Amino acid sequence: MSPDQPSQESIAGRYTIDTPEQMTLDFTLAGIGSRFLAMVVDTLIQAAVAMVLLVVVAIGGRGGTFLGLKVASTWTTALLVAVLFLLLYGYFAAFEIIWNGQTPGKRVVGIRVVKDSGRPLTPPEAIGRNLLRIVDQLPALYAVGMVVALANARNRRLGDFVAGSIVVREGSLSEIRPVWQTQAAAPAQLPGASALTVDDLVLLDTFLNRRAELNPGVRARMADEILRKLSPKLSLPAQSQQSAESILEALAYQRRSSGAFS
Repeated sequence: MSPDQPSQESIAGRYTIDTPEQMTLDFTLAGIGSRFLAMVVDTLIQAAVAMVLLVVVAIGGRGGTFLGLKVASTWTTALLVAVLFLLLYGYFAAFEIIWNGQTPGKRVVGIRVVKDSGRPLTPPEAIGRNLLRIVDQLPALYAVGMVVALANARNRRLGDFVAGSIVVREGSLSEIRPVWQTQAAAPAQLPGASALTVDDLVLLDTFLNRRAELNPGVRARMADEILRKLSPKLSLPAQSQQSAESILEALAYQRRSSGAFS
């Protein structure tokens, strides 16, 4: 395995990642039962929205037209099918993008989708993951998805394999305990860490991974430059006893453990 890649281990419902920056991420995997319950909640919401949509079309089409189109026309039928398709599959992708790996059902149950590296899904990954629901739900009631999930240690369905994702308990994201290179204890909370974007986190990861290869002068200068770049998004005290590198460690830890990626 490349040193740039995190090592991973799955044991009895736990999923542990040892990141290149010497931080251990320990997640509790969501079980099939909790994922199914989240699906039930989401399906009920989808059914309610579809019902309202059909009622609106029925009422609006009493005169034989709806939005200027004949109710019985091919275009109206195609439009309705497209809207229902977006409702069935776009619903999950849209919420997982906007709500950082959660749908209303997942939020109710307390689970979240993340990458198997601990990072949040990108929009293309969320879309790809949910398009595979077309296969996962065959022949009915997500039978294929459930069989695949039962057959692997991380409870992943086909869509998760495509996106490289896992579904974890929300609580485990706030219980992550790091092992630092430069200090043993978890850093103090820093205001503004939640404002950092995924790209900011990637920048932090890259530096924390490569820092041991740098000479001390370059390492300190790069830490100062990265902190200066991120400072407009933060609310750091004017005088701090921490080094720039320690502050970057704290930011990486808090951003990962919050489970609130943007």
